[in-house]
Amino acid sequence: MPRYYFDVFDGDGITRDEVGIESATQDAAADEAVAAIPDIVHDELPGPPQRNFWVKVRDEAGEYVFIADLKFKADWLKRRG
Repeated sequence: MPRYYFDVFDGDGITRDEVGIESATQDAAADEAVAAIPDIVHDELPGPPQRNFWVKVRDEAGEYVFIADLKFKADWLKRRG
């Protein structure tokens, strides 16, 4: 089975995956990346009111083949006080 690597940007910095996981298909690897986003966000929030999070999937050749990207923004709709 091919191995895929999941590089993560958590809003502060990039963590490069050096281990990866074996996955039967690219679609299964993409599903893993999408499923990881909520856990990353949960670990990093609360925090700054605007953040970007992503997981990029690399194949065995080191080329990016997929990205799961989440842009987070929190703001007041009405001025306080």
